[in-house]
Amino acid sequence: MRPGKMSGLFFATRMWKLLVIWTLATQLVTGKTLKYQVFEEQKVGTVIARLRDDVADILAKLPSSVSLRFRAMQRGSSSFLVVREQDGEISIRTKIDREKLCEKNLNCSIQFDVLTLPTEHLQLFHVEVEVLDINDNAPQFARAVIPIEISESAAVGARIPLDSATDPDVGENSLYTYALEPNNFFKVDVQSRTDGAKYAELVVLRELDREVRSSYELQYTASDRGVPPRTGSTLLKISVADSNDNSPVFDKSSYVINLPENSPVGTLLIDMNATDLDEGTNAKIVYSFSSHVSPKIMETFKINSDSGHLTLIRRVDYEATNSYDIDVQAQDMGPNSMPAHCKILVKVVDVNDNKPDISITLMSSQGNGDAAYISEASPLDTFVALVRVEDLDSGLNGEVECKLHGQGYFKLQRTYENNYMILTNVSLDREKRSEFSLTVVAEDQGTPSLSTIKHFTVHVTDENDNAPRFEKGRYEIFKSENNAPGAYLSSIIATDPDLDTNGQVSYSILENSVHGSSISTYVTIDPSNGAIYALRTFDREDVSRISFVVQAKDAGKPPLMSNTTVILNILDENDNPPVIVVPQLWNFTADVPALKFTEAGHLVTAVRATDRDTGVNAELICSIVSGNEQGFFLINPRTCEILANISLENFPQETAELTIMVRDQGSESLSAKAVLKITLYENMENHVQVMDQGESSLDVSLIIIISLGAICALLLVIMVVFAARCNREKKDTRNSYNCRVAESTHQHHPKKPSRQIHKGDITLVPTVNGTLPIRAHHRSPSATPPMERAQIGSRQNHHSRQSLNSLVTISSNHIPESFALELAHATPPVEVCITRYGQVQPEGQWPWGQRGGGQ
Repeated sequence: MRPGKMSGLFFATRMWKLLVIWTLATQLVTGKTLKYQVFEEQKVGTVIARLRDDVADILAKLPSSVSLRFRAMQRGSSSFLVVREQDGEISIRTKIDREKLCEKNLNCSIQFDVLTLPTEHLQLFHVEVEVLDINDNAPQFARAVIPIEISESAAVGARIPLDSATDPDVGENSLYTYALEPNNFFKVDVQSRTDGAKYAELVVLRELDREVRSSYELQYTASDRGVPPRTGSTLLKISVADSNDNSPVFDKSSYVINLPENSPVGTLLIDMNATDLDEGTNAKIVYSFSSHVSPKIMETFKINSDSGHLTLIRRVDYEATNSYDIDVQAQDMGPNSMPAHCKILVKVVDVNDNKPDISITLMSSQGNGDAAYISEASPLDTFVALVRVEDLDSGLNGEVECKLHGQGYFKLQRTYENNYMILTNVSLDREKRSEFSLTVVAEDQGTPSLSTIKHFTVHVTDENDNAPRFEKGRYEIFKSENNAPGAYLSSIIATDPDLDTNGQVSYSILENSVHGSSISTYVTIDPSNGAIYALRTFDREDVSRISFVVQAKDAGKPPLMSNTTVILNILDENDNPPVIVVPQLWNFTADVPALKFTEAGHLVTAVRATDRDTGVNAELICSIVSGNEQGFFLINPRTCEILANISLENFPQETAELTIMVRDQGSESLSAKAVLKITLYENMENHVQVMDQGESSLDVSLIIIISLGAICALLLVIMVVFAARCNREKKDTRNSYNCRVAESTHQHHPKKPSRQIHKGDITLVPTVNGTLPIRAHHRSPSATPPMERAQIGSRQNHHSRQSLNSLVTISSNHIPESFALELAHATPPVEVCITRYGQVQPEGQWPWGQRGGGQ
């Protein structure tokens, strides 16, 4: 398109935008070519286009929340332009001189590719900016004066080639025509070469007469068709020489020669032949290039002046120059000779002498042009590199097929012409493979074909995609009790295959509670190496097993974490001696009743002991250490049952005093001792030994439930009887005894401290044959409380009914340890009132009505 006649200022600011846009559809990424035009010599900063506006239809399909950036993949001459990231504005970075950039090539463009980032929304745009020529160069002749010699016998119509002018501009701004100063003898005839270049020949219009005029000086002008047009001129200095009757004549006026571009130096192109009808020196012909041939031709070809052989003195390159127009002249040696001219067109024939060229532009290079960097978190079809292949040959020699060898992890996708993208073909995992060596092979279709191989490396960068991993989901640690605070327990390690901070693991213990205390008071962990330490001395009898959760967290963003459970097992040490619980001891002594008629081998009594330790440390062995010198008794070391070795009827005394030793099996054995005072009775009904609650064959909780039920039933019966008697017995109040009154009176007793009994001080126990045990509850678990016994019941009648089936045991914090009750079964039944101060008041013939009235 011709811009028309415009001012220079308009040329400086005029810009042609967006001639052709087409889209090459690909599977995932759009390949779109955007073409723009800009005139050369524009000032720096001139805006050519804004990609965001020109590809708005494509960008509209992307999520609006994505902040797109434009990244130019620079190559070659694209350094003349700059692309702004935020909106893709293309502007001129440095002034563009089309003649320097493209010389005489008609098509002059700057090509580069632009990507949109981030890569998950990647779009590829190929940008071609055509640089338009302005008429900033005038035609110019190599010589200011061109001498020409013409014989006066030159025929009308004779032609003499003239020097050509050069104009580096192209198109309509290039050389268009020649003109000669008006005269009657000569004119110029403008011709076009095969490549379209214009040249002129001087044509003789009239016969010349040296005697009339021997020389001519004419202005020779070359002009273009630019706006405004530019011209250049030189002076033709024509000399008219004496006649030489005959001039040489070539066999043909022109020749066409096909010269393969791989022809070696010295190749003979043509053997020219010219003839001259004269004789002697007038017939001796000398061959040469015409005076106006370009230096380039004279550097490439050579003419033998005698033989007329045209030979190659420098190799030709089809890709540089595909044809040569050579003007050759033949001139005899006679005086005032008139040369003959011949045109030789040398066409360079393309051969497959150029290997394909591979240009790889990496998306994410880090200072190394042969390596690309891509995150392992990149999805499929992530852009890796842009590949462009070119072959300077033509036809099949220039048709290139491109292949990628990447072990299937990457693929090559064509975008347009000879441009390709390398994309990921699978999901990458740096922990499995962190580096790939890719090979791009470009091969043309020539015969024989030529190929080029180029290698580059893809480094997979790390992402925090792996949480720290423990070898086991559960760890067990074994540590003996009585350790020193700060003792090392164990180390647990979590591995993280990620790199740098993504693989830097720190450890912590998640908060939880152990027996009401924070886990942080029991153990701690070194956050850097997972070493676990004790913060206190462990007592297995207090806590035998501690469970806590260790969390491993990396330093990535965001951090990833994993947990494991740690079980700390406290191993037992023999740090607790046995404790004898049956019979109950007072000052390590217990009274034990036994039947005088116990036969040999029968049970006399049993010792029960406990040990808070475990294992062998709690395996107890009993022995009689004294008092059995005569061997009347045997003891089972495991069950601690004391048996009669002979019939106790033959025992010489009424009592026996045995010292029993209970010893554990720990490495450093611990023991407990008890002195059993065994008293022999003929009748054991009133001398039954009360066993410890722990010896009851019934479950304690069941006994408590039964006792509570019995008490409730008894209270209900008492309330009914109480209500009935309240109406009958209201008269005699003087001799009545009221528990509440007694209690009120007791509150003011000067010798008795005021202390209230709580329900926590009361324990329900069963009675056996009317015996009411009162046990003191001591807070020390190792002390053996003494047992106080009271006798209840009549010895006169074994079958007399029991008045109470269960009684109440009151804490020794509130009653004296020596306190005992003896209640006899009698008729009427005896009522017992226990005040909150531990006093026991019998009730007999109480005036129920008066008591009720007291309430």
